[in-house]
Amino acid sequence: MSDTGKWGDLAPRVASGLAMVAVGAVALWLGGYVFAALGVLIGGLAVWELMRMVRPRHETAARQEAALAGFALAAALFVPGGVAVIILGLLLIVLIGRTGKYPLIVGGYTALIFLGVYGLVTLRNEGGLPPALWLVGVVIATDIAGYFAGRIIGGPKFWPKVSPKKTWAGIIAGWIAAALVSLWYASAYEHSVSLMMLAGAVLSFASQMGDAAESAIKRKMKIKDSSNLIPGHGGVMDRFDAMLGASVAVTLWLMVAGLG
Repeated sequence: MSDTGKWGDLAPRVASGLAMVAVGAVALWLGGYVFAALGVLIGGLAVWELMRMVRPRHETAARQEAALAGFALAAALFVPGGVAVIILGLLLIVLIGRTGKYPLIVGGYTALIFLGVYGLVTLRNEGGLPPALWLVGVVIATDIAGYFAGRIIGGPKFWPKVSPKKTWAGIIAGWIAAALVSLWYASAYEHSVSLMMLAGAVLSFASQMGDAAESAIKRKMKIKDSSNLIPGHGGVMDRFDAMLGASVAVTLWLMVAGLG
């Protein structure tokens, strides 16, 4: 592959990436309704892309389902936890029922979207800015380290049938980068260094599995990107699949810790 081919997507990827970082950073800093609104928007757009992938000729229905998903997420974020689960669960049943084909894909990935968005917004608005920054930092570091290590080092593929571009070099580089971000977080906020570095590596892997899950859906549907909303990145699912994977892992972790 020529250098142009290898790095051809870098310029639009960086430009749109910087724009997303700017919007996300402001929303993350402000928290509250602003961050919740961004989460609702991302969740709704992700459901829109998912429904378009499994039913490409039903654009109107996909928009309706995205609007329903956004409404359900907004309601769930501002009502007591038990009611939130009921709201999201009911909508999940509705979406699966409307899908017809691929109910497991729609049900599983929609649940990932709901839990990921709900968990990330809750982490920021109830846990504060530092843990949310840590989570976002782990995902971004994993993505950047994996991108450059995969292209510079190359080597054996991690999971060629699902994500043919991912290499073991990129995967391991992501773990190391996430551990270093966690080292900074542990030092700055007086947490256990070894525990946080391990947690960072685990979340890095969860983010990579979130990416792999979306890649598997795209290969099943024989498409390259979930949409073309974001230049250089594809769609919302293409950009936030890793964040959803890591956020779900944190949410489940906190749930288990709370029960313990």
